[in-house]
Amino acid sequence: MTPDVDLVVAGAGGGLAAAVRAAELGLDVLVVDPDPHFRRGNNTSMSTAMVPGPGSRFQAAAGIDDSPERFLDDIVRKTGGTADLRIATALAEVGAELVEWLADHVGVPIELPTDFAYPGHSVPRVHSLPGRHGSTLLRHLTDAVERSDRIDLLVPARLVAVRPEVGRGVRAVVEDPDGTCEEIVARAVLLATNGYGADAGLVRTHLPEIAGATYHGGEHSRGDALRIGAELGAATGYLDAYQGHAALSAAAQTLVTWTAVMHGAAVVDTGGRRFGDETTGYSEYAAALAARPGGRGWMVFDERIDGLCRAFGDYQDVLAAGAVRTADSVAGLAAVIGVPADTLAAEVEDLARVVSGERDDPFGRTSATPLVPPLCAVEIVPALFHTQGGLLVDEHARVLDTAGDPVPGLYAAGGAAAGISGHGAAGYLAGNGLLPALGLAYLAAGHLARSVPTVRSTAPEGAR
Repeated sequence: MTPDVDLVVAGAGGGLAAAVRAAELGLDVLVVDPDPHFRRGNNTSMSTAMVPGPGSRFQAAAGIDDSPERFLDDIVRKTGGTADLRIATALAEVGAELVEWLADHVGVPIELPTDFAYPGHSVPRVHSLPGRHGSTLLRHLTDAVERSDRIDLLVPARLVAVRPEVGRGVRAVVEDPDGTCEEIVARAVLLATNGYGADAGLVRTHLPEIAGATYHGGEHSRGDALRIGAELGAATGYLDAYQGHAALSAAAQTLVTWTAVMHGAAVVDTGGRRFGDETTGYSEYAAALAARPGGRGWMVFDERIDGLCRAFGDYQDVLAAGAVRTADSVAGLAAVIGVPADTLAAEVEDLARVVSGERDDPFGRTSATPLVPPLCAVEIVPALFHTQGGLLVDEHARVLDTAGDPVPGLYAAGGAAAGISGHGAAGYLAGNGLLPALGLAYLAAGHLARSVPTVRSTAPEGAR
């Protein structure tokens, strides 16, 4: 019997890349998602739309020399050699193709910021779009889905089980909000349900160091892929990995871009003291901030940095919420934010002396610029954005069982799959959430298309 569809995609975030790519390659697709507000409520829409694409034509146009090998070196360095190199290699090699496909076939207005490099990236390779907001990226993907007559969207509906169908692929069990279940026979299922960040119990079990922080991700990221995978004998890995962020505005509950730090901002605790090298990365700095008295602090910067951050939609939201405090002097800012003036002044002065070469930073920071009044500050709290561990997959995004063999008809992408950030939070590089979300989805669609003889001829030569 012919399957109902070729591919069921569970998750209308980065998984939409699989739907669009699969349809482009001649497959029929059904997308299911439990969130009726997925266009603004999932992790893709809440992201800063950053995708590493080493060796892309956008880099070439900007005169940037990069390659998948260089990106891999950065991943190995940032993760201390603990990343899954098979997946990291596959994603590094597909990154440029992915961002160019997003531009050419999905219509995303890709651009490459080159005025700074995010922590751990040795060159500018993190592609984004105007406004730097994932909601715009998701809108373009959703528009592409709606233009295709090969893709159906079933929302709200949750994938609750995947059952093998001998000789026919798999049977996807989909549940409506009223509890009614429908079974759909498909050649394959892609789990793009994100991770388990919304399940407080799983977070306490696997991520105790960040369990007390604010969760700033999709409410439906409840570990569905882990449960469905376990029922099919799937292997898991890197469940202790996550992306944290040390710069969630306490007042606006949206992100203060870490671009501020890369342009020279300082992070101080509630006593006005710096407590580490902020440039090591915003993910690992979340746990460091969580460990300070009160579990919060302040990002301190000047008007120059304020101007540079205004290209980010999230920062515009912080401004609109009135969360940016200002003063004409260090003493004035200290009074506004309630920290000791002499302590804050000493930190600002010491950082300026590091910049001038008069002293070494006790925390090892080497990149900064003097902060010149008028000054600004935003109260920040640590946050868990999404988990980075999940089902083990191969270079085609196929889910693997505990013996290392592919589970028939099952793929995983994004937070549903084990990522490329190693263990903990310190291995996270900017874009290492969206790259596995979009990249593994893209790879899964290509692999499935090649395995279906009736559509194989429709795939462009060399399609992954």
